Amino acid sequence: MGHIRESGIMNKNGIAAPDGYRPCVGCLVVSTVGFVWIGRRIPKPHDEHEPSALWQMPQGGIDEGEDTHAAARRELAEETGIRSVEIAAESAGWLHYDLPPHLLGKALQGRYRGQKQKWIAMRFVGNESEIDLAPPGHAPEFDAWRWAHPDELLEIIVPFKREVYARVLEEFRHLLAR
Repeated sequence: MGHIRESGIMNKNGIAAPDGYRPCVGCLVVSTVGFVWIGRRIPKPHDEHEPSALWQMPQGGIDEGEDTHAAARRELAEETGIRSVEIAAESAGWLHYDLPPHLLGKALQGRYRGQKQKWIAMRFVGNESEIDLAPPGHAPEFDAWRWAHPDELLEIIVPFKREVYARVLEEFRHLLAR
């Protein structure tokens, strides 16, 4: 990726992000048989990928003063309605991805060069009836969902997130279906 002047990357308060990356969490939700919850993101005007390549795991920003576990639970509930989870693990470090050049200034409200993520692995312990892609008080992010075998994830996600997903799957392999 090309270089970005950090002074031109702003956070939601209009202040330059120190490293240009939006801090956020990613949620790896694992079923009782080791499959992964994925949602198909509602296409946005700047998307260049086919809907078949818009699948992803839930993720979102960390609010000021919020810890990663609380952020993961909040984001998961806001995007999927899922509340019945047990936290199983957290990624050892932050994983980064850069936005492709055509999304700079458009995605992430145009404020960041990419995201730095802490990934939280969670076991789903509820009933699928709690899954709601349009929970009250939050605009829908996904238009479909399903459980996916971990081996298929890298084929169906947005290409610029594949490296992060590969690292997440490797780190949490012990929780996933073989």
